[in-house]
Amino acid sequence: MEIGYSLTHHPLVIKKDIPNLDQFWRREIRDTVRAKLLTQPDLFGKPLRRSLKGCRTLRVGNYRVVFQIKKENVHIVAIIDRSTDYRGVEARL
Repeated sequence: MEIGYSLTHHPLVIKKDIPNLDQFWRREIRDTVRAKLLTQPDLFGKPLRRSLKGCRTLRVGNYRVVFQIKKENVHIVAIIDRSTDYRGVEARL
């Protein structure tokens, strides 16, 4: 039995991360998040460690979607390029 998850975004994801993506990656990330994170986020997300413990990451092409699972809610914390590290993500928690 699948649980239907709802989706929320950190304000900086909407303000900063999504506008910096080109149209192709916006669509690709949106479709992947809907297909994977709204059905079984614990199956598709890889757990993070250390200061980001409790967060998970989903790779979509050259990007990482950092998210948390809170009951039936998936909260997207950041969308970052794979070539960068996780600095700044911790401040969003």
